[in-house]
Amino acid sequence: MIEQIIAEIAAGSNFLVTTHESPDGDAVGSSLALANYLRRLGKDVTVHYCDPVPDIYRFLPLADTVLSSIPDRDFDVCFVLDVGEFRRAGKELAGFKRISKFINIDHHLNCEEFGALNLIDSQACATGALIYRIMKAAGHEVDYDTALCIYTAIITDTGSFRYSNSNPEAFAISGEMIARGVNAWFIAEQLYESQPRQRLELLALSLATLEVSPRGDLAAIAVTLDMYEKTGTNAELTDGFVNYPRSIRGVEVAVFFREINPGFYKVGFRSKGKVDVSSLAANFGGGGHHNAAGCNMAGTLDEVKQTVFARLQHVM
Repeated sequence: MIEQIIAEIAAGSNFLVTTHESPDGDAVGSSLALANYLRRLGKDVTVHYCDPVPDIYRFLPLADTVLSSIPDRDFDVCFVLDVGEFRRAGKELAGFKRISKFINIDHHLNCEEFGALNLIDSQACATGALIYRIMKAAGHEVDYDTALCIYTAIITDTGSFRYSNSNPEAFAISGEMIARGVNAWFIAEQLYESQPRQRLELLALSLATLEVSPRGDLAAIAVTLDMYEKTGTNAELTDGFVNYPRSIRGVEVAVFFREINPGFYKVGFRSKGKVDVSSLAANFGGGGHHNAAGCNMAGTLDEVKQTVFARLQHVM
């Protein structure tokens, strides 16, 4: 599969690169790593996200070139990275007709195979690792800008090497990126030590909603639209909030309810390993990984909570 992708890169001239809605570190890191690589090969590359680049990832090379809409032009190939399902790349891409071929690169469990080529490895620590594999198979060295993006993809998707996907490949690639000049402290400072004050104000309101089950194995928090209004924030500042309830001793599954529109919520699940939350999310039309998954649900916050908690009590 990788050899076929390399051949498509060699043959193509105009490339579109995109990823999923509400892009996380792996989404941004892997897509910008690929964009940097393609540009270094002399290709014409356009990067499009249906949602803005979160502030904490705007230090990455080419982050300032990401477009919110797709230019009305022809593309030889569209690389769709880390989406799990094609619909998560956004409605604009789904309706865009000037793409000759889709290539799907992902590491989600049960990933939809919507591409002409589908490079999917659920054992990969991050989609960024798959971009690295392509470059190495092509015989190309990783330059500094691409290394920054790959390292960011891996460190964020492994939870700074705390999650179960922190496999030997994750450490090997990250070590090579350090050897290429990436400063681990610089990345950590950008990701974890440079947050705006408003994020902490939003977090304080969210933590006030904390609920823990009687057995202590389930915990949840929520963010509502009125919280954004009170703090002058938006959804991009909620990245990582779900890790707070998951950090409680004895909690096996954490849930984060985030209001997207009135009466409509994005539900994020995080597991410490005993519960497969990808299966849980699939019951509600979502998906993800064994330890990290999500879905969208309609209803009031109380209604959505009741539905989710009832299902969790059934599987835990």
